[in-house]
Amino acid sequence: MEEFKYGELQAATDDFSLTRLIGKGSHGCVYKGVLRDGKLIAVKKPSLGLQILQDNSKIDHEIEILSALRRSPHLVNMVGISHDHLTQKKLLVMEFMPNGSLHDLLHNVSTPPSWPKRAFMALQIARAVQALHEAQPCVIHRDIKSANILFDSNWNAKLADFGLAVRLGDVNQPVPPPSQPAGTIGYLDPCYTTPGKLSTKTDVFSYGVVLLEIISCRRAIDVEWEPASIVDWALRLTNQDRMIEVCDSRVALPSYMETTVRCMLSLAARCVSSKEDFRPAMREIATELKTCLAERVRLPVWRSLIWTILLRRRRRKPEKRITTVIRSVHQTDAHVDHSARKLLVREVLADASLN
Repeated sequence: MEEFKYGELQAATDDFSLTRLIGKGSHGCVYKGVLRDGKLIAVKKPSLGLQILQDNSKIDHEIEILSALRRSPHLVNMVGISHDHLTQKKLLVMEFMPNGSLHDLLHNVSTPPSWPKRAFMALQIARAVQALHEAQPCVIHRDIKSANILFDSNWNAKLADFGLAVRLGDVNQPVPPPSQPAGTIGYLDPCYTTPGKLSTKTDVFSYGVVLLEIISCRRAIDVEWEPASIVDWALRLTNQDRMIEVCDSRVALPSYMETTVRCMLSLAARCVSSKEDFRPAMREIATELKTCLAERVRLPVWRSLIWTILLRRRRRKPEKRITTVIRSVHQTDAHVDHSARKLLVREVLADASLN
């Protein structure tokens, strides 16, 4: 973890200019920064109220959570911190995600993502939450939502903002215990009514809401719809076997993706179940999504070809390896569109630790 001078980050963000403001977290604002060497970073600054009170407890908590986590390709990782001992001001420096949030991609962009891309995003997010739940000690995010899922330069989805996250101790209780439930309306588990009700299933519910959002491109809460809750709306349709009405109508659903989308909807319905025991663990969710995706795009058929090509070209740059594999396997599965092939190859590269 790198320690930055406060003035260095002040200069990198143009004195925390509004033109550099790229987001707002649970307890502060996030600014785009450019270091002297040209490296892009994201700088989180506590909210004005916390600064006036010189209250660094929130940012200290987030630093503590991030410091305890292993670096993961599915999380927005911490780069470093800054602590001005004279003024007691603290800043958190994170990896910069240049392609915005999932919320923007689903609701504020005219060109919606393809179905293969949505499926792979769902898998990447599942792996992010799985990484938290399987950490030692276990971490519960408490604020999983589309606005907290960001995209890197290669459009990989990563989970961000750990301001509300808590760790579970040896007796499966939060350390330290939160004073009250927290989260975002629409994504918040209705079973999470008291601090003692907090568990990994709290995050599973929120993930299910995000999954429904990815499939439908509907906001978690939208008063223009009836019912306003995406959960109530989607469950009613899926229970009536009206899957197609849940799917985003702006993008045609290819026949080869129907089974995958049905799998995603089935998982989402289990995640948002009112009975916590019915909700699957994140490992199970990630495994089911990967299995379903593999069957749809014939991953077993491709695997030997991919490995043969990759092992011969380990020294090539990732993008060149991806292009080579796509061309080599095109004849094997020519019916699968280009974006699906490219995302699949990235997935295999990640699994093989070659990308």
